[in-house]
Amino acid sequence: MGFRRKLAAYVALTKPRVMELLLAVTVPTMFLAQGGLPNLLLVVVTLVGGAMSAGAAGAFNCIIDRDIDRLMRRTEGRPLVTGEVSTREAVIFASVLAVVSTLWFGFLTNWLAAALSLAAIGFYVVVYSLILKRRTPQNIVWGGAAGGFPVLIGWAAVTGSLAWPPVVLFVIIFLWTPPHYWPLSWKYRDDYRSADVPMLTVVRGPITVALQIVLYAWATLAASLLLVPIANMGIIYVIMALALGVPFVVESHRLFSRAVNRTDVSPMRLFHFSNFYLAMLFVAVAVDALWRIPLPAL
Repeated sequence: MGFRRKLAAYVALTKPRVMELLLAVTVPTMFLAQGGLPNLLLVVVTLVGGAMSAGAAGAFNCIIDRDIDRLMRRTEGRPLVTGEVSTREAVIFASVLAVVSTLWFGFLTNWLAAALSLAAIGFYVVVYSLILKRRTPQNIVWGGAAGGFPVLIGWAAVTGSLAWPPVVLFVIIFLWTPPHYWPLSWKYRDDYRSADVPMLTVVRGPITVALQIVLYAWATLAASLLLVPIANMGIIYVIMALALGVPFVVESHRLFSRAVNRTDVSPMRLFHFSNFYLAMLFVAVAVDALWRIPLPAL
């Protein structure tokens, strides 16, 4: 195997598409923590550490799920399934990333960020991948907690502490994950069924799944507005949170309506919009931190 192909296989182990989304929420959180433009070197250091941490978690997940990955069309091309990377190589790679990312955060930012990074890896690998994923249809709900750690890490890297604003951002990501991932698992429910993974879309009917998506979409919108009084957000953020959150809720209701009427559900439409929603919501966080226009006094 050539060097480029081997390198590409190792990169694939880190689940780069998931990593991109996690890093995308880290930087705006750092803007909010700083109350403006944070130290650019600190941003780079945090992003590199975050990439290694998320990559370690993704690689460990690929190791744990290699038996079911070979049964699913969506994942049958992963390196451990194709044999491009051996299990031993993957374990060494993931372990090195986990250790290096923890030390990286500890020595170059602070040890609170390092501890949160290690906790994120542990939660995703042990709690989600080993315990929940194959045992409960609520797996992805609690798996969403792992996706919220980057905002805690980003805040801690800037301030050396935690506060309520990053907790609210954590909750937003936690609540956003089900209406984001369930549409994807809806499309690939036959894959999950063949792999005996009890995703909600496998063990429950379309109406039940769609109703859960609606409830979580409303909760996500509510959490995004909770950030306004908690972090003293301004007009720009409020407008963007409503402009993004209302269509997110409307799209979830449209999915529910199609499920009730037994028409073509088209779940991927909500999946793609959910990506746009979260990315732009955190852009609004960064813009508001840089140029805050206070809300008028009531």
